This record gives sequence, structure tokens and C-alpha cells, in this order.
Amino acid sequence: MDSHGGLRRCFGDGDPVMERYHDEEWGVPTHIDAEHYELLVLEGAQAGLSWRTVLHRREAYREAFSGFDAGKVAGYTPEAIDDVIANTGIIRNRRKVESAVNNARAFLRVQDEFGSFDEYVWGFVGHQPVTNAHADWSQVPPETEASRAMSRDLKRRGFSFVGPTICYAYMQSAGMVNDHLTGCFRWSQIRERYGVEGIPATR
Repeated sequence: MDSHGGLRRCFGDGDPVMERYHDEEWGVPTHIDAEHYELLVLEGAQAGLSWRTVLHRREAYREAFSGFDAGKVAGYTPEAIDDVIANTGIIRNRRKVESAVNNARAFLRVQDEFGSFDEYVWGFVGHQPVTNAHADWSQVPPETEASRAMSRDLKRRGFSFVGPTICYAYMQSAGMVNDHLTGCFRWSQIRERYGVEGIPATR
């Protein structure tokens, strides 16, 4: 538990980028499809690395992946993929970049079937954010039954880099799960705002 700036945080330890992400985004429910696609790209890029590494490259990813517009990314040609891989601002892993393009195409298919990706993905938590009450990181699971179910279904639909651990990290980021530690100032704020009256339309 960090306490930089007088606030008790789950993570951040004086890194302004991480602190801002922790304070403003992590655990806050989103219902915007572009944000869902962004988180899928970033969480997939994180595989085997730290979230800090990815988050500090977020703007480069935003540029490389057309503002996380799945419709545009789905149309990337092999040449466009090569251009993305040549971008020194992102993690230059061909499998991860190709996965992001493949996932954009699968993302569009889900939108066509459900009306929005948001409608589909929130179904894994009954369209209501889950509030956990962990006092220590050792209590936070790397995956859950819901993330395993999500992983299985995403893979069935053609997504890649969506193992159950990646899916659970995505669920935390998208606010489907509030895994802020109980001693963190954001745990009670998010619980009170989103955990009782349901899910707002936007962040």
C-alpha cells in the first residue's frame, strides 16, 4: 500500500502516470466500446511485462492503433501492421500486434451480434460491478471463474491473448471488478458511487 501525497493507494509509488491511472481509471466502470477495445489491446500487450511498462507507452499505442478505433484497426493491411511494428514507442512484438488487429475484427463481430461489445462483456458479471474486500494484494486472485468463462468465450469467438489472467486484469481495469484494497481511498469511493445504484452510462 503506497501513501505518496498523503493518500493511501494500492499502487503508484510516486509515478505520476501510474498515480493518475490509479486515482481516475482503475476500477471505474466503463461502458464505452472504444475503451473496452483499448483495454484489450493494452492488457494483451502487457502479457509477460509490467503494467507500468505498457501504461507509459499508452499514447504511442493510441497513435499506432488509430485512437483504438476497432473499425479502423480491423482494416489494417499487412503493410500497416509492419508500420505498427516499426513504431519504437510501442512494444514491438509481432504476435501481440497481429493479435490486436485480429481482435479488432472479432470485436466487430461481437458488436454486430450484441449491439455493442459493452453489452456482451458486462454479461459475465451480471451487468453489475463486483465489489471485493481485499485488505492485502496476496488476497487478490490472478483469475476467477468469471474471467475463465470470459476467456473461453472470447477464444471461441476468435480472440487471442485473452487468457483468464489477462481477462481478470481487463475486468479490473474496466471496472467490472473493484479490487482496490480496502485501505485505499478509492475502494470506498468506487463502492459508494457504482456498487449500490448500479452502472452509470459513462466513467
